[in-house]
Amino acid sequence: MWNAWKLLATWLTYGVLVLAAGAAMLLGKADAVLVERLRVQVADVVAPILESVSRPVDRAADVVASSRRLVDLVEENSALRQEREHLLQWQAVAQRLEAENAQLRDLLKLVAEPEARFVAARVVADPGGAYAHSLLVNTGRRDGVEKGQIVLTGEGLVGRIAASANRVSRVLLISDLNSRVPVAVGEGRARAILAGDNSVYPRLIHLDPDETIAAGDQVVTSGITDAFPPGLPVGTVVSVQHGDVRVAPFVKQSRVEFVRVVDHRLPALIDDFLAGRTETPILPQLQLPAAANAQLSASAPAEAQAEGTAAPPSVVPLPVPRPGDRIRP
Repeated sequence: MWNAWKLLATWLTYGVLVLAAGAAMLLGKADAVLVERLRVQVADVVAPILESVSRPVDRAADVVASSRRLVDLVEENSALRQEREHLLQWQAVAQRLEAENAQLRDLLKLVAEPEARFVAARVVADPGGAYAHSLLVNTGRRDGVEKGQIVLTGEGLVGRIAASANRVSRVLLISDLNSRVPVAVGEGRARAILAGDNSVYPRLIHLDPDETIAAGDQVVTSGITDAFPPGLPVGTVVSVQHGDVRVAPFVKQSRVEFVRVVDHRLPALIDDFLAGRTETPILPQLQLPAAANAQLSASAPAEAQAEGTAAPPSVVPLPVPRPGDRIRP
């Protein structure tokens, strides 16, 4: 019985609502001005009520949002603390290695390499196509740019200068079919040649079959030849399938706007030395430490007298050839 009355009330409610909607539509058609006035009056009465109700809801929403932000800040703070501790550990390792490196350099009397010359340039054209990958930059021979110099961006290696005119130069990208770059792959520094094939991902050739290469390994220049210095970032291994190793370059050709043309070739350094433009010797001076030289000089006569032979000459440092000196056979 109760269900029947409940069903009847529901249908009556629906009917009343339908009749009210129809009456409102008829009234709106009959007198639009009156309906608009009633609508404004109802909105004027209901607006304060809605505003009063919305204030606690808005405050509750703000509290919930602040709580979420607080939780996010706590998690971010914890992550930053862990990252800071990790970076401090690496900082200590880097300082220790730097000090050790300085000691080894001082022990070996290592002569630092001269800084390479470079010039900044802007890419003015992309004349490459399906059969050639190259760029045109607005520097040339008047700026000291010559064929064979390397081209870099902040992300890594772009390519080499293939040809230079007086005002412009053409850059051969590492993805071009004619490009060959000696590289080292991964932490094991496996030696290989990065060969372009006019695709987005150049491949590695002349790789030792016993080497283990995996996707994600970093690829840098090996410095085997004098064309590229060691350690320049080149790209990342993206696929290894049946001996075909593909590398994704760090530098995207379509995003290159400004480059740096670097002259890092050994012949250029030798030419500067012979022309007297640098004070850093190309060959280190061959000499023994003073203590060892004095010890050898003092012990040589005694050994010669015991053996009944003439004393050998003292050990003297070998001179370094200087610009303009003539070498006699």
